[in-house]
Amino acid sequence: MIFFIFLCGIFLTLLTFKLWIYCRKEMKNVCIIVLGDLGRSPRMQYHALSFANEGFDVDFIGYAGSSPLNEILNNSHIKIHYLPHYPALENSLPTVLNYIAKVLWQSVTLLFMLFSKRISNYILIQNPPAIPTIPICWLFSILSESKLFIDWHNYAHSLMALSLKKDHTVVKIAKFIETYFGRKACYNFCVTQAMKEDLEKQWGIKAHVLYDRSENSFKPISLKEKHEFLIKLSKKYDVFVGKNTHATIFTQNLGDKVDLLPERPGFIISSTSWTEDEDFSILITALQEYENTCQEGNSGLANLLCLITGKGPLKDFYTAIIKSKNWNYVKIIMLWLENDEYPKLLACADLGICLHTSSSGLDLPMKVVDMFGCGLPVCAYHFPCLSELVKHDKNSYVFSDEQELAQQLKSWFYLFPVNESIAKTRKKFQNELFKFQELRWHDNWRQNVLNCFK
Repeated sequence: MIFFIFLCGIFLTLLTFKLWIYCRKEMKNVCIIVLGDLGRSPRMQYHALSFANEGFDVDFIGYAGSSPLNEILNNSHIKIHYLPHYPALENSLPTVLNYIAKVLWQSVTLLFMLFSKRISNYILIQNPPAIPTIPICWLFSILSESKLFIDWHNYAHSLMALSLKKDHTVVKIAKFIETYFGRKACYNFCVTQAMKEDLEKQWGIKAHVLYDRSENSFKPISLKEKHEFLIKLSKKYDVFVGKNTHATIFTQNLGDKVDLLPERPGFIISSTSWTEDEDFSILITALQEYENTCQEGNSGLANLLCLITGKGPLKDFYTAIIKSKNWNYVKIIMLWLENDEYPKLLACADLGICLHTSSSGLDLPMKVVDMFGCGLPVCAYHFPCLSELVKHDKNSYVFSDEQELAQQLKSWFYLFPVNESIAKTRKKFQNELFKFQELRWHDNWRQNVLNCFK
């Protein structure tokens, strides 16, 4: 009799839970989860905007940090839920215990957030990180009868292997969890054809390729718009200040006409998260070679202004190296830009630099997609699947070491800005980039994602 009452209690509890889930569930609602800084997760922000544009209500879960896009902050269909940050316990716990404590903290806070908000019919998560995101979201999807989708940007275990050895126990555990729970998603997206093939071959996961495309704000701008933006920027950063109030170091306003200065420095730009998968010593060494050539005299090379944007763990390390340089012809500036400023700065530059190496060799750099959206050719570090985006000597350049990058910089800025040969090459590259710009994020998203959520 007691056992029967116990079974009835369990049944009533489960029934009550199911009714509670059903009453709080919204069919045209998607929950997007990033176990990281929401403002520094452009692809997931674009997902959120596309869902909202198609009539979905979106719950966007992640950590506070950089500000998300204004279009997200001002969108009535998108509700942001910030997770509490893990308390800093590095100095009070051993490394392994601290990692375990952090995973437990993230698991509890994420699970609580998932149950405390409205119940979604769809859950879309970014991977990496895989732990605890994938297993926790899988558990929640089972309990709430929601459909789980994974957007594979890279592999979590390959990123961990950058700081730990591949055969480290933690890396092996992470790979097992990522593999085991990754197979349980209802649907998978990934960023390259190479990753699609690897997921199916190695793990038996069938994924659909969703290439990154730039959002509409990443576009070429007129010379007048460049001048107005650089004037605005010169009020915050002295490096852009020109010889008078109507000029910058690149442009000048002559009454009703804006012109590029005939004698101006070359302008290169790179953006980074300052992580282990981007070796900025390559760029620093290449710029040192450029400086050395200029110091030899009669090089025909223009002065260079190199802007580096971004935040991350290795920034202080590289800042110290850059400050130790006593260069006369090359200047490096590190700055942080607002969301609406970054696309305009890319559109003003002469050449982009990408040092992304990919821990797995299977993802593509979003920064290059943004540069291409602005019509900016790049010099990109070579890795196996880069050709899915950057095609050497067709839409940009690819390099394999410091010497190749230095040579490309010297070629691009030789007799700058009047080198007719480079002007023809730039025009050829930009014609290819215009074709790339014809397909923007939302149209690409509608073709490849929307039907999966109907």
